[in-house]
Amino acid sequence: MKNYFDNMNIVIVGHVDHGKSTIIGRLLADTNSLPQGKLEQVKETCRRNSKPFEYAFLLDALKDEQAQGITIDAARVFFKTPKRKYIIIDAPGHIEFLKNMVTGAARAEAALLVIDANEGVMENSKRHGYLLSMLGIKQVVVLVNKMDLIDYNQSRYEQIVEEYQGFLSAIGVVADSFIPVSGFMGDNIADFSGSMHWYNGNTVLEKLDLLENTKDVQNQVFRMPVQGVYKFTAGGDDRRIVAGTIDSGRVKVGDEVIFYPSGKKSKVNSIERFNAPRVEEDTAGSATGFTLEEQIYITRGQLACIIGETQPEVSTRIKTKLFWLGREDLNVNRTYYIKVGTQKVRAELEEVVTVLDASSLASTNRQYVQRHEVAEVIFNLEKEIAFDKAENLTETSRFVIVDNYEIAGGGIVVDSLGSSHHRFGEEESKRKFNGVEGAVTREERAIRYAQKPVLVLISGNKGLDKREIAQYVERRLFTEGRYVNFIEIPQEDTQENTTEFLTRLAQVSTILLNAGNIVIVTVDDLQSSELKMITSFVESKDIKLIGVGSINDLELPIDLHVEESETKEIIYYKVKKVLLDSKVIFDPFIN
Repeated sequence: MKNYFDNMNIVIVGHVDHGKSTIIGRLLADTNSLPQGKLEQVKETCRRNSKPFEYAFLLDALKDEQAQGITIDAARVFFKTPKRKYIIIDAPGHIEFLKNMVTGAARAEAALLVIDANEGVMENSKRHGYLLSMLGIKQVVVLVNKMDLIDYNQSRYEQIVEEYQGFLSAIGVVADSFIPVSGFMGDNIADFSGSMHWYNGNTVLEKLDLLENTKDVQNQVFRMPVQGVYKFTAGGDDRRIVAGTIDSGRVKVGDEVIFYPSGKKSKVNSIERFNAPRVEEDTAGSATGFTLEEQIYITRGQLACIIGETQPEVSTRIKTKLFWLGREDLNVNRTYYIKVGTQKVRAELEEVVTVLDASSLASTNRQYVQRHEVAEVIFNLEKEIAFDKAENLTETSRFVIVDNYEIAGGGIVVDSLGSSHHRFGEEESKRKFNGVEGAVTREERAIRYAQKPVLVLISGNKGLDKREIAQYVERRLFTEGRYVNFIEIPQEDTQENTTEFLTRLAQVSTILLNAGNIVIVTVDDLQSSELKMITSFVESKDIKLIGVGSINDLELPIDLHVEESETKEIIYYKVKKVLLDSKVIFDPFIN
């Protein structure tokens, strides 16, 4: 008896009412993958309600589906063949739910695209074909469904094949095959149809088993987006586990790993899996973790790779192909978020190279992209991200765009345009505010005041009373004769307000630093990108960063870390020691 040695993700797409759910129901029934008695239960329910049985009813579990008769979310179902297990993702067909399809299809390795033989190729059929191309899904099988409704007419089937094959060729997609089927009758799903002797290709199940499961290719490079880093303390356990799901390749104990975009390196010390036996190696598709021999600080969003294999691209400018689904046009006047794996970074549209209507294939050179259009565009990113070009590795080239907290598009990265000073940097330069020194220099004030000007940033989670700590430190330093100011500027949660907050904070701090002061400020959950914004006003050497409690961004260059349980007095003495050790405060006649 064969073992099921792999899983394969398949997305099924098609215009609304073209029969996707019926085909899935057939696949479940014909492979004996339904829970025991489920088929009989649904048939009995139909009989009692004087309703003709349909295989699509097997999937009608969501209330909205039952009420509206359309699939509105990407549902996952499972079936198996003697070769392997399949996860089939039922993606929405209705045009209003295309954004759900982006999410559902994002991790698929192959696609079944369903076209109604009676209705033929619809506008949404073309949109779905283009969207699969945008997501980098290279293995596409087209099912010409409902052949029973056209009396299994070969000419009609060939007409659809010719039309849709021509469309796919124009967008650079090659279909593995076109299979004439009837989901309702079961023709060519699991068994050959006696009604279509003119067809001599594979059944749907045969074709699925012939598709390549790219995750099982041994020579793929290792890629694992870091989901998080977990530290254990109970019972003397001091492990720091770098966790994530392996997108491709494999990792084993002793491998030298490098994390991008930071470039930090270490060696795998152990493979860790939750509630499972210890292993020496793990492969693509596994949710796993590993410890490192050298304890380097790694954060969520890094891409783990193996030294010696082909390395990913790292850039702040990327050329992409995308499918836009946003409520508002994609344009140069808005700021978006791009998510690649676990990386999330602010992005601005630099240029629309070309816009292509997914159904008509008409192109235009305008500098905005409307809903349901496909485009090739260039993005500027706030900071570097790590990725692979779509031609090299699909999994780590896929991205989604978030606009105002909603998924507004998706696509693939086709080229890296390198890192350069882009609009984010230019805007920061325009905002940069250094103030102007008077006739008395900072150095002269430092000698007179027996202190150097410094910005003391106290950061921690929003719920912590950092203000109380800051005011206590201010009072103690002032009592000792230091020139010190605690300033507090209201901080809001939105990105726009955070940017304004950091800008004002840095500008006011600059004025006080020029006056020779020790400036103390508090910031909620400071991030590396936010610190970078502050350093566009205040030099890094003039900043001391104090972390209180848990720190989410472990890449921050923290000068002092204190626990939230420590008393204000102890925290003050620790802060003072940092200032003394770095010669911020001193006795001018001794130092």
